[in-house]
Amino acid sequence: MQNLGIRPSHYGLQEHGVRNASFVYWNLGTAQLIEKAIQRREGLLASGGGLAVRTGDQTGRSPRDKFVVRDQTTETTVNWGSVNQPFTPEQFDRLHGKLLAYLQARDLFVQDCFAGASPKYRIPIRVITELAWHNLFARQLFVRADPEKTGDHVPRFTVIDAPGFRADAAEDGTNSDVFVIVNFTRKLVIIGGTAYAGEMKKAIFSVLNYFLPTEDVLPMHCSANAGADGVTALFFGLSGTGKTTLSADPTRHLIGDDEHGWAPSGVFNFEGGCYAKCIRLRRETEPQIWDAIRFGTVLENVALDTELRLLDFDDTTFTENTRAAYPVTFIDNAILQGVGGHPKNIVFLTCDAFGVLPPLSRLTPDQAMFHFLNGYTAKVAGTERGLGKEPEATFSSCFGSPFLPRNPEVYAEMLGKKMREHNASCWLINTGWSGGPFGVGQRMSLPLTRALVTEALGGSLANADYRIDPVFKVQVPVACPNVDSKALDPRATWTDPMAYDRAAKDLAARFRKNFQKFEKAAGILNSEEVLAAV
Repeated sequence: MQNLGIRPSHYGLQEHGVRNASFVYWNLGTAQLIEKAIQRREGLLASGGGLAVRTGDQTGRSPRDKFVVRDQTTETTVNWGSVNQPFTPEQFDRLHGKLLAYLQARDLFVQDCFAGASPKYRIPIRVITELAWHNLFARQLFVRADPEKTGDHVPRFTVIDAPGFRADAAEDGTNSDVFVIVNFTRKLVIIGGTAYAGEMKKAIFSVLNYFLPTEDVLPMHCSANAGADGVTALFFGLSGTGKTTLSADPTRHLIGDDEHGWAPSGVFNFEGGCYAKCIRLRRETEPQIWDAIRFGTVLENVALDTELRLLDFDDTTFTENTRAAYPVTFIDNAILQGVGGHPKNIVFLTCDAFGVLPPLSRLTPDQAMFHFLNGYTAKVAGTERGLGKEPEATFSSCFGSPFLPRNPEVYAEMLGKKMREHNASCWLINTGWSGGPFGVGQRMSLPLTRALVTEALGGSLANADYRIDPVFKVQVPVACPNVDSKALDPRATWTDPMAYDRAAKDLAARFRKNFQKFEKAAGILNSEEVLAAV
């Protein structure tokens, strides 16, 4: 095993059982990793400098292929079910052994870095990858270690990522040849069968979601930014709701675009980079993301003219889920320390494809708990295989259930407590449809949504006049500066108000039905009013 690169750690790969690798490249820089990726034919350099790569069959996460090792550590602390599927220690050891055998005589890439911008709460991690571009992804997305100190780096958690190694479902106990398995006792994540790099970052997010609540830190699937006054705002939302886009606001300072912790001292970014969706990207509407696509950016499944090396952000040949991964330093007005104060505004983003939710509404604390536990958005045809022509309601607890090892009420109770302590306002913003459902109405325009967010965060709506929505019971402003008042009333945008009434009542009924599984949680939260929120 020959070590190459920058200050290999004294805590070597033998500590992970990795032996007899051909070459081990330690902590290579951005340019070096791009060189290696191109030499190994893993990607192409696009016009503008981004590295264009393909992820093969897997163009997104594989939730049904994610497992957690069930042992004495996790037996009573993990919320077992379809999200956290159990895997036995014996199954893990057997598959891990096969993976280690696969890695022998191969070149490997190692990045020693951190998860968490806060020196007090961050954890040292190590990412061992088979692909050079996956190591570049880790370098851009996680918090980089001081290059002068990597020699002393000892990881608390390690990711071993080998897309070329595939499981045998019948023999290994997996659901397919793809696997993402978290072992909290061994402090190890093993990934195989998928080249979708987002699995690495989300596996570490799950790790933080497990450990940090015990330190009074609320882990959150949200973006965060701060105004000129330094006041922080949080944006919760599932993929496709606008979390990254709305937090990358030229008039505000970005803290991070996807994962944060709310500690006793304030908010901090879990990551050192951004992972932005870039399908149909336009400089006019998303200038910060557009300008971040440069040398060092990893472009997943973005269509590329291989002769002219021009990118086509409208092309969905490979997937709708095209992605750009880049360090937060590529955002001009980012807060590079990745920390902020306690938030005064919390925004829940939902893409309502049924077209019935108001574009903006203010939530009471009880309604905030209701919508946080429900975590509603809607999927439409073209965004996921198997979807028909009609929108599909999706409920993801805490706007991130695939990444929550513990029971959702643990995180909800922490959010409610912190909101009360810091008197934070909560807003529900619909970035979906208006004037009718998907296929009939129109998608909310980004300028409209930005205007609403600006006014909500700026304080102009604090003392505005509100009406109570008769179906969803939320507070809807009667008027908003710089916004057409008609747009604030979703019923008024439909040509058939009676059809709106039926669709709104149907969605409200879905909310109530989904929340039934949390009725006991409402009691734990000491707020029976949550049950009557809608």
